[in-house]
Amino acid sequence: MSVSMLSTFVKPMHPEGRKFVAIAGAIALVLFVIWEPLGWIGLGLTVWVYYFFRDPERVQPTRPGVMVSPADGIVSLLEPAVPPAELGLGTEPMMRISVFMSVFNCHVNRLPTAGTIETVAYRKGKFLNASLDKASEDNERNGLTVVLEDGRRYGVVQIAGLVARRILCWSKEGHHLTMGERFGLIRFGSRLDVYLPEGVTPLVRIGQTMVAGETVIADLTGTVAEA
Repeated sequence: MSVSMLSTFVKPMHPEGRKFVAIAGAIALVLFVIWEPLGWIGLGLTVWVYYFFRDPERVQPTRPGVMVSPADGIVSLLEPAVPPAELGLGTEPMMRISVFMSVFNCHVNRLPTAGTIETVAYRKGKFLNASLDKASEDNERNGLTVVLEDGRRYGVVQIAGLVARRILCWSKEGHHLTMGERFGLIRFGSRLDVYLPEGVTPLVRIGQTMVAGETVIADLTGTVAEA
């Protein structure tokens, strides 16, 4: 198999996934000892765990002033909504783009566009289906407020889902991140919400497939033709 073909199927794995792959692999070995068909099932589970924690490289758009999707998945909600109070973005509705990640999507989260993290706010909550609108208010979540160079601010919220049980965010307040830079990860099915700055129009539609760090979701300059 050529290097190019191999890279199509074998992706880098995020370090967070190593212990889970090791656990799944150990279980598979035990199952092989107990009964071979069970072992093959365990091996399949191990491959899936590796696949879940894959962390492929992404190529960001070269156009200035655009925002990209923070997650792989499907646009599940597209509507004005009041951002979570802990983000400090006010009480007026902001345009919200929600990207739902199934258990088959890559779950590494990336910053929509360059900026300085002003706020990182974690809040405990429930574990409802992340595709539901009320998950934005009721579910466990971690929110980031990001300040652009021109002073405008936007929000990114990691929301735990029905299966997800841990939200990871390794970026801190005061950190400056570039477009598409990794800032966190959610274990298993979940959702990412982006609250756009005032006056910014989304360039996506409900049901559209997103690629984290690559798919343009909005234009901060107003020069990109609507998708």
